[in-house]
Amino acid sequence: MKDQDTNKKGILIGFIQGLIVTIRSSLRRPVTAEYPSPDKRLDLADRYMGFPALMWDFEVNEPYCTGCMVCIRECPTQCMSATMKDNPLYAESRSRRRKIVDEFEINLGRCILCGICVDVCNFDAIEMSHEHELSRYERNGNRVDLRPLLSMGREYQQKVLWEPTQPEKNRGTPVGEESSASKDTLEGHLLPKALSDKQTGDKQLGIDLKNKREQSSE
Repeated sequence: MKDQDTNKKGILIGFIQGLIVTIRSSLRRPVTAEYPSPDKRLDLADRYMGFPALMWDFEVNEPYCTGCMVCIRECPTQCMSATMKDNPLYAESRSRRRKIVDEFEINLGRCILCGICVDVCNFDAIEMSHEHELSRYERNGNRVDLRPLLSMGREYQQKVLWEPTQPEKNRGTPVGEESSASKDTLEGHLLPKALSDKQTGDKQLGIDLKNKREQSSE
């Protein structure tokens, strides 16, 4: 008889303890986000590694990438391809880059987000962006070329106030001269047509990013 009473008390105590845990959990603030609602997503950390993107040099209005192929040779999944060409701005003494990327393609469906391409790049031309939502219905739908890679890079630069790790070496601005690259020179040469209409505000955008970085450092 006493054993039965003891068992009943143990069951009751266990029930009460479980109920207390449930009540505490119900009063606690949620730790999850209601994905994919844009206004309820959690913010990504600056160090988050999404898909690779190409960086844009706002000072001379051209990519940092020279198409040197180092990242392509080192990629463990061989998901990249690129070609280079002579830089027309170098011939006009408006850029220090002798060569510039002509075509660049990444199959993001094969990319494993390892970051090796970023580590081996000598020109600060590629970074792991915050882009991670690129689901497609087609098998090869995640093949992206130069235009979207530069667009992803520009968004990433503005979001994290990106700065090259070796600015003296890798900025395209000629030594002792100010960049004066114009829309007429770039259109049809360096950028795909879809990006050429953004050139008007590029110089001002570069200045704004520089000012933001100075303010954040203060």
